[in-house]
Amino acid sequence: MKNFSTDTFFNGYIKIKQNRSGYRFSIDAVLLAYHAGKCPGGRILDLGTGCGIIPLIMAYRNPKLTVYGIEIQKELADIATINVKSNNMENQITILCRDMKELNYDMISGPVDMVVSNPPYWKVLSGRMNPDQQRAVARHEIKATHFDVIETARRMLRTSGRFITVYSSDRITDIITQMRSFNIEPKFLRTIHSNGNSEAKLILVEGIKGGRPGVTIASPLIIYHEDGSYTSEVKQMFLPSRSYRLSDN
Repeated sequence: MKNFSTDTFFNGYIKIKQNRSGYRFSIDAVLLAYHAGKCPGGRILDLGTGCGIIPLIMAYRNPKLTVYGIEIQKELADIATINVKSNNMENQITILCRDMKELNYDMISGPVDMVVSNPPYWKVLSGRMNPDQQRAVARHEIKATHFDVIETARRMLRTSGRFITVYSSDRITDIITQMRSFNIEPKFLRTIHSNGNSEAKLILVEGIKGGRPGVTIASPLIIYHEDGSYTSEVKQMFLPSRSYRLSDN
């Protein structure tokens, strides 16, 4: 696989192949996986799994999880499948090359406890379209819109199941409005900032299918110190410690 790099995560406990020139996961996925890993749920669905980084992180943290990664781009789905096998997680993670809009219970043996997604942030006609097709699909709503993501979450979640996403902060109204319209009540919001003096660029959003109104707004998540190093909270997300594993609680 000459066009691929092999990167490590959790001090080498997880090895991840990625396309050198195409889509590569970012810290957004790490933030999402860390937050979602602290929430209850035995069966997880990751919409737009890319190279499979979110299922790999969550399954490593909690060996009792069953995770399904859905990816419409065949090359990325193939890479995710290789990553699952090379990390010996076939008993926990299943990668499916599917259009999320066509997903149904039969494909994953019933409803799930949690849906996570790090979806494309930009509308098709907004911003500069990346000439690389993989990156363009990952960043712009070419194959799936936020409407598709939330509608799929509603369809696949059990009642009281959780939907968790990281999204562009300037589209917060879009996503919250859409969640409520699909009976996924927003319950948790957390803004994400590059440093302590910057505006929020991202936001973590969590909702519960059929939940009651009432939302918690958490303290801001700061990624970097002024010197460019990670804050202590973000450093923790990259450590191999399994101290918060749900199986130990």
